[in-house]
Amino acid sequence: MRTNWGAAFQIAAVYVGTVVGAGFATGREIVEFFSRFGFIGLIGILMSGYLLIFMGSKLMRIAAHIGASSYEQFNEYLFGKLFGGIINFIMLFMLLGVCAVMLSGAGAVFQEQLGMSKNIGILITIAFSILVMILGIKGLFAVNSFVVPAMIGFSLILMYLSIKQPGFAEQALFVPASDDGWKSVVAPFTYTAFNLSLAQAVLVPVAAEIKDDQTVKWGGILGGIALTLILIMSHFTLIMLPGLETYEIPMATIMKNLAPGLYWVFILIIYGEIFTSVIGNIFGLERQVKKYISVPSVSIVIGIFFICYLVSQFDYSTLLSYLYPLFGNISLIFIILLWMKPFKAKGKVNKK
Repeated sequence: MRTNWGAAFQIAAVYVGTVVGAGFATGREIVEFFSRFGFIGLIGILMSGYLLIFMGSKLMRIAAHIGASSYEQFNEYLFGKLFGGIINFIMLFMLLGVCAVMLSGAGAVFQEQLGMSKNIGILITIAFSILVMILGIKGLFAVNSFVVPAMIGFSLILMYLSIKQPGFAEQALFVPASDDGWKSVVAPFTYTAFNLSLAQAVLVPVAAEIKDDQTVKWGGILGGIALTLILIMSHFTLIMLPGLETYEIPMATIMKNLAPGLYWVFILIIYGEIFTSVIGNIFGLERQVKKYISVPSVSIVIGIFFICYLVSQFDYSTLLSYLYPLFGNISLIFIILLWMKPFKAKGKVNKK
């Protein structure tokens, strides 16, 4: 069966747009999992890249093969009815945690980059989110069609400027001393597990809709390759920032230093990525909570924002450094079962 390359590139774009969230856009997530370990972090990125290509493609191919319309169905296929239900319930809390991190990231943009109160940034983001949810979100997700390519372009510019700096080669090979250096060994696995377990909420229905195995396979491969290249470009940029762990939004700080003329555009892109991620998470949470309690959607959304607001009062970097690795460890069982699940497709897929 021939590959539909147009559809494959669309799947790849969705894959990239789903994984590139607030932590990725700000650079803080890449620092936490990779760049703070120096050259060892680069090796971790290459390992993670392989997993994003192979496991992301397998996830979507299985979803298309079984005709799963939601990640709940996919998890029940992987874990069985009982444990699948437990995993889906845990996913609810993971999405809540990620949403809180996103809001805290929005506040950090206002505080660190604009010199305004963090709470003002969080409340503005919540207000905009509620407004968009009232008016509808069709136009909002189209923002990703601009934000993701723009961010790739900026990552390329920053890497080029960083490579030109004196001492780049030495810094690229440098391995800094770290009290928790052992985490660099598990980071590729926890990072991939965390991102894929959350991304399945979007990737599963998209793959099931395409149905053609070869197209889905190449969409996953191309998306995984694109994510790997963005990780490498961001890493080569971040390692040139002295004290990179002390910044809430390290990529914005680098842009301010290396290309101040593009700084404000870059801030808008980062905020746009955070904002679209918040909306996507809130919609996913609202749909999931409705399965457990029968209350109006407005009440659910207000409740979600209230919980996320309380959690977002912690520092963005602190939340991300604790919650993301924790969620990654929880998600390891997902990635292990996905890897172990036998799969042989011959182009045809089932449809429920």
